[in-house]
Formats: sequence, structure tokens, C-alpha cells
Amino acid sequence: MAEIRAFAAFRPAKGLEDKIAALPYDVYNREEAKRVVKSNPLSFLAIDRAETQFPDDVSTYDDRVYLKARDMLAEAIKEGRFVQDPTPCYYLYEQTMNGRSQTGIVACASIDDYLNGVIKKHENTRVAKEMDRIRHVDTCNAQTGPIFLCYRNDAVLDALMARCRKERPVCDFLSDGDIRNRVWVISDPADLETIRGAFHKMDRIYIADGHHRCASAVKVGLKRREENPGYTGEEDFNFFLSVLFPQDQLMVMDYNRVVKDLHGRTPKAFLDALAQIFDIRACGKEPVRPTRKGEFGLYLCDGSWYRLTLLEAPDGSDPVAALDVSILQDRVLTPILAITDPKEDPRIDFIGGIRGLSELERRVDDGSMAAAFSMYPTSLDELFAVADAGELMPPKSTWFEPKLLSGLFIHRL
Repeated sequence: MAEIRAFAAFRPAKGLEDKIAALPYDVYNREEAKRVVKSNPLSFLAIDRAETQFPDDVSTYDDRVYLKARDMLAEAIKEGRFVQDPTPCYYLYEQTMNGRSQTGIVACASIDDYLNGVIKKHENTRVAKEMDRIRHVDTCNAQTGPIFLCYRNDAVLDALMARCRKERPVCDFLSDGDIRNRVWVISDPADLETIRGAFHKMDRIYIADGHHRCASAVKVGLKRREENPGYTGEEDFNFFLSVLFPQDQLMVMDYNRVVKDLHGRTPKAFLDALAQIFDIRACGKEPVRPTRKGEFGLYLCDGSWYRLTLLEAPDGSDPVAALDVSILQDRVLTPILAITDPKEDPRIDFIGGIRGLSELERRVDDGSMAAAFSMYPTSLDELFAVADAGELMPPKSTWFEPKLLSGLFIHRL
């Protein structure tokens, strides 16, 4: 059963939330991060990406970078830019983008639940990507970017969240992209027990986004256990910062693909090869956004869009093989374009649906890519089915928006 625990968060001082809270560290490259921090020195990105405080010849992974992050966080707390709640609480975190809202419960999840499979993953992680966050969390002695978790709707939690959202939030501000962010503090002992009890009845919770951050947090917790052989399991290092969303609050966006070349084929020869797999309809200049599973859009270097409809759907017995991203990989990218390892092959790139179909056209029209595929979004039910089967999705299968802000809640270890 899931152990989802209240905690006493460090939060930005009243009125500083919009200046401090920042998009996740991994949505920026170094130059972009430097620009953000230069324009807003209070941005939490300065701590999340402390290499912004050094010349470019200092590596992102230099020991000095992590020590600088630690010192900057300590200074911000000492100067009162962050204030800790006096008792353990749960929090509601609501984000509204383009008129649509999602509200989750901010809490700490158990590393044991990750290790024993109560918290289920659907994506592999890479050690190299984990190491940066392991060092950041361990050196700062804090988790600053929440893991994005989701669960099947629970009537008790739905009712409690609806009631709490009628109260006045403790902060209400706009972040980049005019996304509205609101936070409520839940400190009533009865409500704390209701939330804890509702999660304790769940035998599975799912990682929606943040697999590398989650794996890193777990590894820091295991490291601390080795360093503290008398640990009880109640120490903060046994838990990691999370926001847990009910399934019906979330929207998964498309995660589209672009490829550099057609593996020696002309556009006509490529279409001929695709005709063995899909019904193909030419759509001219009209962008194609798939409307159902088994349907794909194709924008070719001839400047035209095509709607591809799968001729033979998988039987559904394998939840991974049934994914549209798997179908494209297994029937097109590997056999026709010889892209066998999409994680490593430089001939393929991935574009989140938030950037729109015009970005696919731009990448092809500027000559950097030969073709683009627009995808029908993977559903949460598909994500659950893959995770429940203990399987893994192909890379870049899901794109969630809006992104959870870092620095809005800090969990000290």
C-alpha cells in the first residue's frame, strides 16, 4: 500500500512566488538558463542550474557547481526568501493553462514504494542523466523539483480537494506562458489523516513524468541509508518530493517525430513503401493532426501533408506493441528508415506537442529534416496498462503540459 506522507515544506516568502518559481532545470540548455537567470536573479533556476554562476569554461558537472547550489539555497533560506511551514502539511497545487486546470496533492512518496513496485514506472533511465541530480540533491540536502505522479481517481480525495479549493489560496500568480499557479495548505489533522488513509488503500501509483529525477531521489535515499545504518525509515531521506494528480485531471499531449533523411529513398519511393502499411491520403498544405489511434500525419520534404491510416492494427495482447509510438517505430522507423535505436540515433529528433504542427513544418522546410510524423497522443490508460504489465514504453512516448514548477516547494533531507 502506498505511503504518501505530509511534510513541512520550505516555500517562497509571500509575494516572491512568481519571481522564484521556475520551469524544470532540464527544459533549458546552458545558454538559455544563463539568460533566464540574468533577467531574474531570484529565479530558482540559479540554484537548479548553478553553472549559470560560473564562466562557460567551468563544467556543468564541476564540484564547485553543486557546492554553489548548496550555498545559494542556504543563503536564500537564511535571508528569508524561503520560509518553512511549522508543521507537516499536504498542499494542493493547481495549474491553469488555456482555460484548463489540473490540481494535484503535493506530498512526499516513499522510496520503498518505488523499490517494491507500488510506484510504477514506464520508462528506462540512464545513469549519466541521473548522476547530475543525485549530486545536486545530495549536496544541497534537498529535493527542489517534484516528481509528477498520477493515480486512478478516488472519490474521497476528489471530494476533499474540491472542498479545499473553495478556500482562499496562499498564493496565486502567473508563470511563463501565462500559466496560473495556485497553492492551498492543508494542515487540519482530520484532513491529513483522510489523505494519508486514502493513499494507503492504493496498491499502485504511476510516474507520469520525471523518471530520472525519481530514480535520482531514490538513489540518494539509499546512499543515506548506507551512511546511517541505524536508520528507522522515518527520516526525510526515505521520501521524495512529489505532486500526485488524479487521472481525470491530466492531459497527455502528442510527442511527434522528425527524421533527417529517407534512407536513400525519394519522397515517392518512401510513400510507396508506406503504402504497404497504411492507407495514404494526400492533404496538400492542410496540416494533419491525427484524430484517433492508428492514424498518423506525415509532412514530407515535397511540402505536402499526408494522412496515414494503419491497414492492420495490432491484436492488443501486448500493451507496448499496441502503442502508436511502437507501431511507428516497429513498422516504419526500423524497417524502412533503419533507425533502430531512437534514444541514440542522431537521425531522429522529438518535438513536444506544445510546440504545434507548425514546428514540424519548420524543421522540414528549413532543410534540417526530411520528414515529420504527427502522432495521436498516448493515453493515460495506455500508460497504466504498460506499467501494470511491468513493461516499458519507447522513449518520448508522452508529453505533459503544463510543467510543474521548481522552487515552489522544497523538501529538506
